[in-house]
Amino acid sequence: MQSRQQREAEKALHDQTDLLPRGKLLTVLAAISLTLLVTFIDQNGIGVTLPTIAADLEAHDTISWAGTSSLIANTVFQMLYGRLSDIFGRRIVFLTAVALLSLAALLCGLSRGPATFYVFRGLAGIGGGGISNLAMIIVSDIVTLEQRGQYQGVIGAMVGLGNVAGPFLAAAFIANTGSWRGFFYMVSPLAALIGAVAFAMLPSKPPSVGVRESLKKIDFAGVLLSSTAVIFLLIPISGGGAYFPWDSPMVISMLVIGVVALGAFVLVEWRVAKLPMMPGYTCVVGLLTLCCTPVRVRRAVQIFHNRCVTTLLIQSFLFGSVYQSYLYYLPMYLQNARGFSVLESAGFTAITVAIQAVASVCSDQYMSWTQRYGEVIWSGFGLWTLGCGLTLLYTRSSSRGIIALPLVLNGLGVGCIFQPTLVALQCHVPRGRRAVIISNRNFFRCAGGAVGLAVSASVLQAGLRASLPRGFASLAGSTYAVPSREALLELAGGDAGAVEQVLDAYMAASRWVFILQVPLMGLCLLGCFLVRDRGMGPHEGEPVERVTGEQLPPTGDGGGGETGKLGVGAVARRDSERTQDGAEGGHTELELVEAGHGSVAVRNSAKAEQVETKSEEGKTQMASVQ
Repeated sequence: MQSRQQREAEKALHDQTDLLPRGKLLTVLAAISLTLLVTFIDQNGIGVTLPTIAADLEAHDTISWAGTSSLIANTVFQMLYGRLSDIFGRRIVFLTAVALLSLAALLCGLSRGPATFYVFRGLAGIGGGGISNLAMIIVSDIVTLEQRGQYQGVIGAMVGLGNVAGPFLAAAFIANTGSWRGFFYMVSPLAALIGAVAFAMLPSKPPSVGVRESLKKIDFAGVLLSSTAVIFLLIPISGGGAYFPWDSPMVISMLVIGVVALGAFVLVEWRVAKLPMMPGYTCVVGLLTLCCTPVRVRRAVQIFHNRCVTTLLIQSFLFGSVYQSYLYYLPMYLQNARGFSVLESAGFTAITVAIQAVASVCSDQYMSWTQRYGEVIWSGFGLWTLGCGLTLLYTRSSSRGIIALPLVLNGLGVGCIFQPTLVALQCHVPRGRRAVIISNRNFFRCAGGAVGLAVSASVLQAGLRASLPRGFASLAGSTYAVPSREALLELAGGDAGAVEQVLDAYMAASRWVFILQVPLMGLCLLGCFLVRDRGMGPHEGEPVERVTGEQLPPTGDGGGGETGKLGVGAVARRDSERTQDGAEGGHTELELVEAGHGSVAVRNSAKAEQVETKSEEGKTQMASVQ
């Protein structure tokens, strides 16, 4: 159970909820969307450039670290972003992440060796991950959960545009200039420009205490232990078996240190930290809650106290693993095994992300209309699982239609999963902990991506070693680029049959990666049986409290007006000690309804309550509402 010290520390945090008038809301969403556009151009453009970068930096054997380093750095900072934004304010943390992305892109373009490039991709991962994380948190501050679907479509469309534009822009730079550096030189000033726009547009609610008092709230022990655990676990997982033996002293020692740090992190977050980054046990205990664990264990868990939250976080880890592997290794199949050009490969990748953007907008609107998310999540995982299964049909001679069909299904599935699962998580936690649950969800998704990318690289290399003909075994060290056909012919002494065997080996290795994705998505689909749709509105069992004019939002349908004047359809908040699921602390949204004579009242659940209201003339009265 959460300690009294932790409850008091959370209540002491300044509330950053800011339900904005429609005009201001749209400008803020536009600024966030443009920043996400640049972020996803950077994240998705890198995939098609890796073969070219590997050749230019002579890094065929290690180029997979370009993705792994970014994901590891992203994962390390995910949980920290939520609490830092709680302590210092959303705006300053968001702008810091934008500055990091701009700097990292410039340094990537200037890199002259693989080691420095991987370090700067890690820095880009820190910045890009912070932007994605804080964007979700800011949206949860300025839009009610019920109305979120109406506005998330704007953000989803911009994310989709970034996903589509990134591969094409990167491919265009390579095709027209023969160099990959121009892509990063474009991203850097673009991120800086959008950061200036965000600085002018984003609302700011800085903490009332000074910097010194804010620094005291940071969970430094948790930061150190979580960073140590993630780094010391993911590095050997990423390189074990590929770059160094699993039984090497370095791998064993790093894994031991990582496990010890993870255990210490659990204890610190559970018993020591005043403002824990991950309240309660970690995912290890979360897994136990899926079973019939003792009541004491269940009560000890904060975020992971119910099966729905635990299942959604585990699903985030699994689909994060599949998604990142898919983004990095689909272009490899298309370019190496199928023989497509960089631009053709980008075109096929764009199919998935374009469909994903459309599906994201439609699913968000559906949830806003029905106030439900269960059927959307079921449909998403079903389509994604089917799409992963159909990728097993790929061959070296597959027609473009056969290649495109799984991409369409995967895009539909991804679009119905990313935002709806996040909304589902927020519906199962108190409002005061939504920033934390968003950060933790992104942590699990990024951790899954890092692990999935590393495991996929190991599977691909193992497949190449098993399939490559004699004399070509050295090619197994490169997971992203195959030499040109002319170079292969020279290496084979003019034997065209040997060249075909090499390309067949790349096809077989790619299929093993696709096979790995199918059971992971199948587990996500089965997990839907454990996710209960609570709806997106207030829930029964939550008490109604007296609400004063100072606590209520402006007049209109969540729109603008003077504070203290109530509008039908607006949403008020109240602090609660316990929600239906048993989580302590946080806030609950209450809908304002007509109470007669031009006044409004608060409705929560289906219970009739006597609620203190204010009429538009400012007179306080009591009204009974249903």
